[in-house]
Amino acid sequence: MSPAMRIRDLLDAAGLPRLEARMLLEHVLGQPRAWLLAHDTDLAPPHVQAAYMALVQRRRAGEPMAYLVGEREFMGHRFRVTSAVLIPRPDTELLVETAVALLQGRPGARVLDLGTGSGIIAVSIALACPHVHVTATDRSADALALARDNARILGANVHFYQGDWYEALPAGERYDVIVSNPPYIASGDVHLTEGDLRFEPRGALTDGGNGLADLASIVVGAVCRLDPGGQLWLEHGWDQAEIVRDMLAQADFDDVLSHTDLAGIERISGGKL
Repeated sequence: MSPAMRIRDLLDAAGLPRLEARMLLEHVLGQPRAWLLAHDTDLAPPHVQAAYMALVQRRRAGEPMAYLVGEREFMGHRFRVTSAVLIPRPDTELLVETAVALLQGRPGARVLDLGTGSGIIAVSIALACPHVHVTATDRSADALALARDNARILGANVHFYQGDWYEALPAGERYDVIVSNPPYIASGDVHLTEGDLRFEPRGALTDGGNGLADLASIVVGAVCRLDPGGQLWLEHGWDQAEIVRDMLAQADFDDVLSHTDLAGIERISGGKL
């Protein structure tokens, strides 16, 4: 058994950036930073030390912090995350902000989030627009269970269905706004073997082909699921905006355009039926 170590010595022993080491120790202890500062000379109980060093080893191997601590902030809310879902990223806030802007002053509007994962898009829209009806789907039972938990914890009213894209939905249901952040990375993209992406669910990152199949399926299927005047908005890759705009135009969407993120990248594209 390793000798007992003080709280501050555990942080030093991690060999990680100080912020990461502190976040892991806060997670294991279930205590905030202020507690760590006030108790930095306390000896850590053996079980705390063991659990902490196990997380440190996983982080040294590259496992994402979000999976290690089990949560990630998105649009001001803390969402539970596991390795069954993608890690929430700030890029996706643009999709939520666009949907929220479309829904202002439209009580009773119906919104659909396809491939919801941890539920960040659907839940964030529901919290920002409590006057609308939000539905979300995912093929993964584990992802849906997590999304339901996030909706419950955050107090969001979202209806969930399991299945592939529109096939998950009751027949005949239509919507005013459809949004999705589908798998859009090409299967041969080197980024899938780098960084956090190595640990994220591959099926949520790539369609197994050129990264366009799911985008195309969602565009084509939306024609039968949107009410007249309804809008579809999709998150996509940094170099896919023009292709997605072409898909939308070919499916008879009007007012097709793309919006750029804070880095100036065309991050989402959409149009109106």
